[in-house]
Amino acid sequence: MPIENRKGILSKLSSKISRYNSSSIKIPSKEEKEGFLKAQRLAYQCVTEVEKEIREGWTEKQAAKRMDMFLRDHGVKVFLHRPFAWFGEHARFDGYKRFTQFHPSKRILKENESFILDVSPVVDGYIGDIGYSSSLTQNSELDSGMRYLMKLRSEIPKYFASSMSSSEIWWKIDQDAKQSGFDNVHSLYPFAVLGHRVYKVHLPKISFPLLPISFASWFSLQGSFEFLSHKVLPELLTPDHEGEKIGLWAIEPHLGRGKTGFKFEEILVVEKDKVYWLDEEVPHVKKYGELREIA
Repeated sequence: MPIENRKGILSKLSSKISRYNSSSIKIPSKEEKEGFLKAQRLAYQCVTEVEKEIREGWTEKQAAKRMDMFLRDHGVKVFLHRPFAWFGEHARFDGYKRFTQFHPSKRILKENESFILDVSPVVDGYIGDIGYSSSLTQNSELDSGMRYLMKLRSEIPKYFASSMSSSEIWWKIDQDAKQSGFDNVHSLYPFAVLGHRVYKVHLPKISFPLLPISFASWFSLQGSFEFLSHKVLPELLTPDHEGEKIGLWAIEPHLGRGKTGFKFEEILVVEKDKVYWLDEEVPHVKKYGELREIA
């Protein structure tokens, strides 16, 4: 079944199902926040170290394999999903009809292209799902996109702290991005997710192989079982989500302009009386934060 048809069927159900209760709808404890922070920082360490190694002529599969090796060398045995690497126009997902088209390919990185690295290690049961954009040389389209995303990053906590529903937040970001001349790439994701909840997963002691089907093949059984058991749609921030906002969210706005796609992904903490990013010492803020004030 084409992706478009699947999305149509799911969107009719997701608004109602998103209101279901979930054990991940809660204010995180100090211990939980420390656990997620550790996982997220390891994930960022992975992508920034591999960023230094990537050279013109590398393939997406080569970069993904290197990220996998780095995380396993640092004790990671379980992933929510295997590492993704998207080079150049592949990071825009234009015209994709099958879920396998999102997977790392043999596409070669060119000198003037940007790229996205996305990893999701599970560390001591905590999910560290992050996305990071970069380029081999300065890229004006990437700089423009990341400048916009850094401004959006400062607005997102305000949206979640307001009376806006999750669905209204999705559409607000979509409308503003398009009015600013950007394409909404996360609308092409499965379920058109802007983000998803993260929580501590209870992992089995035995290891399972990867799922032998096209979409799920990039997701390990260990990392997926707990995610699926929480009822998928209440955990996903889709255009139709009307459920509770409280909890921990991996927010991943992904936009595009020209031949370039760019995103960030990091954990947002939503409590009853405040909303904030789990960590302000993330590499995209350090790298692109100064661009926010550049006209």
